[in-house]
Amino acid sequence: MEARLAVAVLGAGRIGSMHAALLSGAVPGARLAGVADTADALAERCAAAHGVAAAPAGDLIADERVDAVAICTPTETHPALIEAAAAAGKAIFCEKPISLDLGEVDRALAAVARAGVPLMVGFNRRFDPAHRSVRDAVSAGELGEPSLARITSRDPAPPPLSYAAGSGGLFRDMTIHDFDMARYVVGSEVTEVYARGAVRLVPELVELGDIDTAVVTLVHANGCLTVIDNSRQATYGYDQRVEVLGPLGMAASENPLPHTGMRADASGLRHSVLSDFFIERYRHSYLAQWEAFVTALADTAVPPTTGADGRAALVLALAAQRSLEEHRPVAVAELDA
Repeated sequence: MEARLAVAVLGAGRIGSMHAALLSGAVPGARLAGVADTADALAERCAAAHGVAAAPAGDLIADERVDAVAICTPTETHPALIEAAAAAGKAIFCEKPISLDLGEVDRALAAVARAGVPLMVGFNRRFDPAHRSVRDAVSAGELGEPSLARITSRDPAPPPLSYAAGSGGLFRDMTIHDFDMARYVVGSEVTEVYARGAVRLVPELVELGDIDTAVVTLVHANGCLTVIDNSRQATYGYDQRVEVLGPLGMAASENPLPHTGMRADASGLRHSVLSDFFIERYRHSYLAQWEAFVTALADTAVPPTTGADGRAALVLALAAQRSLEEHRPVAVAELDA
């Protein structure tokens, strides 16, 4: 039989269970090798659903039969697990963000560099075919030098307050995807961040020092301006769109519909509604992400979203938070000196 990459999933919550399901049969060249979670019942249920064993994370990391680990645990546990996996010589996939703290990110990335193991960060939106088509148009020069980009990212409903309390805030939890997307589609690093935010939906977020609505302007090194708008509540479903404008034209991604059926009558046109769950919205991109990870390891190539990408997105999130608090544009160099 063809050898397949044996991947252990650490964390059996919503995102970890999704990754386990993909690895158990949907990813060519990979297989699920085990599941860990500090909640034993969660780990055992997920493992049993896919015919593998549940075990402590440390045991799976140390297991010589495991080639790679997928870190899908709470964010505060990521750095220690990355360091342990690197020391064990495992390839690493880590959900975003690597950490909420830049110093911890740097320590984790230093451990990866010392061990010489591959690390891929889970910015799955890069693998969405529509978003990718925008980036491809820019990189091929079809639009000319990009001058303006717009990224819309709106969730169907706010997360529970218990989640928000430990999320690191909107910029590090939600907008971090958009910061990565801006670097990806424009193809140029960000030099300045200006953010404004408000609490328009969930008053309790004030006590947590968080926001639910934001607009962020980015200045790229190539002169392009990117505008990001975020909302924690779009009652019509997940709204994720990207647009780049250049002197030769515009490229954009729209939201995919569950189906293309429609009805027309005297009241107007009716189409299917948008997906209301991020796993449904991005299932194909999660699968493509795993395929890219497996291919990179097979070719001994650098994974397409690296630890440096994870770090860069966090720096922009921290700059946005500082901008929000100090009511001024923040140069990225201030955070990355």
